[in-house]
Amino acid sequence: MSFSSENADRSWVAQRLPSKDDQAGLLVLPGLLTYGIFMLYPIMYLIFLSFTNAGGAEDLIRGTYDFVALDNYGRLVQDSQFWTSMGVTWLFVFVSVVLKIIFSVAMALVFTHDRVRGKRYMRALAIIPLGLPPVFTITVWRQMFSPARFGIANEAYINIAGFLGQNPEPIGWFFNRWMAFASYVITELWLAYAFMLIIIVSALQDVSGELHDAAKVDGAGYLHRFIHVTLPAIKRPVWFASILTGATSFQQFLVPFIFNNGGPSRYNEFILLYGYREAFQSPPRMGIGAAIMVIALIFIGMFMWINVRKGRLAEGLSDQ
Repeated sequence: MSFSSENADRSWVAQRLPSKDDQAGLLVLPGLLTYGIFMLYPIMYLIFLSFTNAGGAEDLIRGTYDFVALDNYGRLVQDSQFWTSMGVTWLFVFVSVVLKIIFSVAMALVFTHDRVRGKRYMRALAIIPLGLPPVFTITVWRQMFSPARFGIANEAYINIAGFLGQNPEPIGWFFNRWMAFASYVITELWLAYAFMLIIIVSALQDVSGELHDAAKVDGAGYLHRFIHVTLPAIKRPVWFASILTGATSFQQFLVPFIFNNGGPSRYNEFILLYGYREAFQSPPRMGIGAAIMVIALIFIGMFMWINVRKGRLAEGLSDQ
């Protein structure tokens, strides 16, 4: 075969191969299909169910339900439990995220300080909560907040009060609205602080030492350097971690469910637990439950969109 013939064959083959753009499209096609099947379809089906009066699983299998338009949403707006659940959920998100930021930044400063020895081992111990099954961790914390006297929280409270000359009764953590809420927040803090700690430690290690040295030369103290040098440098990573952990807190279901089923008297029934109860407990009302989940989806989407814009986290993406 001549040289010109080989070139002609290669050209013929090259013309029939997909272009680079088409190849890139083919590579992402499996991911798009997976996303469509496991994400988009369930979401679209959830939205569809929210406009029906579907009851239990039997209605879904037999199709014995009717289209009711916005009736489910109208009923929710008039349901006081919906507003209670939404309010306590957002309060939980706000309190837990603020505490996670404060606690994680404080620990990260310790773990990156030059005078602290054994930082590597302390970091390894600090991220242990990320490796534990959430159900196991929450069950352990439930026992710690047990209203009985043997609960560690009550034991510590009684011992401290005894040291101060008092003899109090054990705290009924799960029988008081705000005590139960506090136990949720402490447990959430334990579950999620390690994630923020990793991000903040990484951000602190990238803070320029030259800036701190220059600030020291100018006579700035530790607090002044922290406020004007360290915080601006880690602001965006902290904001990013806060958005993600805030979204996780909004979707918290296991803690109230395992602790006391959102009690007492449904005061601490977070929005997802409320939706679960409406959808699956007797009598099941999957149409109402779907409407609750759609509203939760909208709120969490708005929360993330507003915070991404407010934190300017999307800046520069259009240039890539």
